Amino acid sequence: QVQLVESGGGLVQAGGSLRLSCAASGRTFSSYKMGWFRQAPGKEREFVAAISWSGGSTYYEDSVKGRFTISRDNAKNTVYLQMNSLKPEDTAVYYCAASTWYSGSDDRKYNYWGQGTQVTVSS
Repeated sequence: QVQLVESGGGLVQAGGSLRLSCAASGRTFSSYKMGWFRQAPGKEREFVAAISWSGGSTYYEDSVKGRFTISRDNAKNTVYLQMNSLKPEDTAVYYCAASTWYSGSDDRKYNYWGQGTQVTVSS
């Protein structure tokens, strides 16, 4: 098993930046593929980004391409989501997730989830 704890959320003006972190404990972090998802009020949870075991492959939802960057530091058991040029429509609770075999947009294929961190972007 792995436990995930997100941090780094907050209130930011449109055009600003935030960096989310997801710290993992438990089984070897490098054996997990990781993803970031978000859920806005009244909407379904949606895929944001994912990263492979080594960090060599990354995947992004179209609306965040060029603005968000997912990365990981296996020595620190942490995955990051750097968010630049934030927009009000990025407002949501952001969750990190882990899978032993999958790194993509289907949230049903992730085994472990964090509690989420709130990101609010004001216009």
